[in-house]
Amino acid sequence: MTSAQAPAGPYQVTVQPSGRSFSVNEGEAILAAAIRQGVGLPYGCKDGACGSCKSKKLQGDVAHGPHQSKALSAEEEAAGYVLTCSALPLTDVVLESRQVTDESAFPIKKMPSRVISLEKKSHDVMVIKLQLPANDTLRYHAGQYVEFILRDNARRSYSMASAPHTLVKTEAQPTGNGIELHIRHMPGGKFTDHVFNAMKEKEILRVEGPYGSFFLREDSDKPMVLLASGTGFAPIKAVIEHMQFKGITRPATLYWGGRRPADLYLDDWVQERLAEMPNLHYVPVISNALPEDNWTGRTGFVHKAVLEDFPDLSGHQVYACGAPIVVDSARAEYSAAGKLPPEEFYADAFTTEADKHKDG
Repeated sequence: MTSAQAPAGPYQVTVQPSGRSFSVNEGEAILAAAIRQGVGLPYGCKDGACGSCKSKKLQGDVAHGPHQSKALSAEEEAAGYVLTCSALPLTDVVLESRQVTDESAFPIKKMPSRVISLEKKSHDVMVIKLQLPANDTLRYHAGQYVEFILRDNARRSYSMASAPHTLVKTEAQPTGNGIELHIRHMPGGKFTDHVFNAMKEKEILRVEGPYGSFFLREDSDKPMVLLASGTGFAPIKAVIEHMQFKGITRPATLYWGGRRPADLYLDDWVQERLAEMPNLHYVPVISNALPEDNWTGRTGFVHKAVLEDFPDLSGHQVYACGAPIVVDSARAEYSAAGKLPPEEFYADAFTTEADKHKDG
């Protein structure tokens, strides 16, 4: 069925096994309705490009709006899978999503923010800190993201690289520390060109959030693999900060991949955490080292290094962030060779504006 058929509504969507249910208005996508009502369905880009929101449909009919075949193939759709970000209900619907719990999502807020600092950490990575309004509180899970709303109402998404407790106001920091973002320069990119060439401290930006279903599941004691490529380290950093703050001692191994050693732009921060967190381990992986880098560590694709060390992932949880090719490859290979249960793979694929407008 196509999105040309305008469904009546509202319809009821129920998510199993949690039993959570919510209503979807006429012409509204399932995911948008879930976010609006605080039901934590998994998702990433919200644009039909990444596949993070793919869920099994147990009952009912939907019509899909525009989406990429790599996010949901015709074969997957025929097998009963839906992309909740583009699926419009045509009847009441029952979905299966084991990531949905009884805990409601945090409210989404739109607010101004002020640039506190800009620090270039490598040739193409800028670390930005934003001050939020003193009279407002942004509640979020470590690992979630915010969206910048640009002047033409275009949006750009970036993960928060700081854990929620760092926003707490103290006597020494009466307005809190603000939120930290890691922004990679995409030459020709409307927003990142501005960040790298024109942005100044005290600039005011509009942000909205929190968004995303990537965050640490604290109801498990399974050992974890934290997989990051490039600036996919940002939400992983927030998760590590949160673990340290909460005294979470589950074994965790961070695999951080880059083309050159300089791409591991906060390696010194990781080294400091290793000294303080005995259950945290670190495997940096470089794919395109040059002789002048004098790199003596692991080489190759970062997601493959995980299987070299953990050929059996059946007892683990994996948290993966970064380039879609890394996340998608890890998801496929870990469930096949590593026997990782699909519901224990949590991911945030960093889709660019270009990624959102291409298919294949």
